Amino acid sequence: METRRLQYLYELSRTGSMRAVADVLGTTTSTVSQQIAQLSREVGVKLLAPDGRGVRLTPAGRRLAEHARGILGAVDAARLDLDPEAAPSGTVRVAGFATAIRTTLMPIIQQLASDHPTVQIVVLELEPAEALQRLAADDIDLALTYDYNLAPDTIGPEVDTLQLWSTPWGLGVPAADAARLGAGALPEAAGVLAAFRERDWIGNSRNIADETVLRLLSSMTGFSPRVRHHADSLDLVEDLVLAGMGVGLLPENRPAREGLSILPLHRPDLRLRAFARTRAGRSAWPALALVLQKMRELR
Repeated sequence: METRRLQYLYELSRTGSMRAVADVLGTTTSTVSQQIAQLSREVGVKLLAPDGRGVRLTPAGRRLAEHARGILGAVDAARLDLDPEAAPSGTVRVAGFATAIRTTLMPIIQQLASDHPTVQIVVLELEPAEALQRLAADDIDLALTYDYNLAPDTIGPEVDTLQLWSTPWGLGVPAADAARLGAGALPEAAGVLAAFRERDWIGNSRNIADETVLRLLSSMTGFSPRVRHHADSLDLVEDLVLAGMGVGLLPENRPAREGLSILPLHRPDLRLRAFARTRAGRSAWPALALVLQKMRELR
């Protein structure tokens, strides 16, 4: 069996459609169909069955796809591990969200420039879902992603994960509104959100995790936030809050700005968690292993 054909089958098991496989692997649906058909002939069993306008894996197809995951990971590991003692060298392609790039990756880039000049870093700013899609397509080597403890990501065994750091998040509101809540102990998280139930809300323009958390917490007191604005930049979220256009989630450790308060969210606490994610079996590559080790040292 050719590993490339196993890759087509595995991606079909992961994505669910020929079109999605073609998009991930940069080919056509006709090629995907032909390659899986050839694989079916090679193994002598039926791997696909019609399912409406699409197809689904047969039980044999599902079993082979699971074997394919392990085989492909082992092949990657073997290829990268042929010379485990080799000096780190090459270009590591990294995609991730801006905060992780600034706080975790940039110090490493500066270290590599002086200590390991043969290791180069290519940076692409992307939100988690976009970065994970690029990782699955093998367009990048390392994805820096995040989730919230109240809205955790679901990551399959095809991805290896290193947890980097976490930070508490709160609700960004005009300082005058925060003062009206009083100087005493704030209510639980759901109560803090409920105090602003009549306001417009600001969500993330490229990630649904913020809105998922908002709706989860607000449901505890029986309201649904009116998410009217969407912004990717935390600076823009702050600007919108200061302009009186809404309230939104912000890290508690943001630099202070006059007129803006960030109310802590407790019981339940809200924390953003940052991760470094790689394709299973790839971290043996010396250049990538070096970057990951530097990230461990920074935790």
